[in-house]
Amino acid sequence: MPQYIVRVELHAASYPNYESLTSQMTQLGFSRTVVGVNRTMYQLPAGTYIVTADISLREVLRRVVEAANATCKQSAVIVAEYTEAMWQGLAVEGVQQVSNAPNSRQA
Repeated sequence: MPQYIVRVELHAASYPNYESLTSQMTQLGFSRTVVGVNRTMYQLPAGTYIVTADISLREVLRRVVEAANATCKQSAVIVAEYTEAMWQGLAVEGVQQVSNAPNSRQA
């Protein structure tokens, strides 16, 4: 099943606007966390989401734009399908400390 990563930038937005966006995205099945190969959950940066869904890239974009529009803010959106990801410096979910070790998640 395809995996997608999404980045949404809300223009002239405040923290509550991003909270609203996250609520909308969560209702659509998107997540703000990614699981590393060590099974640790990492927090994605604000406005970044992932989803695994059997829908087209175009449909993912449509849904994300709809969620962004619900915040009543202008937005910029990018959606990409991926099979593997690497990262550095993402916070461990539920922990204040930031990990600097690269990690990856494979499909």
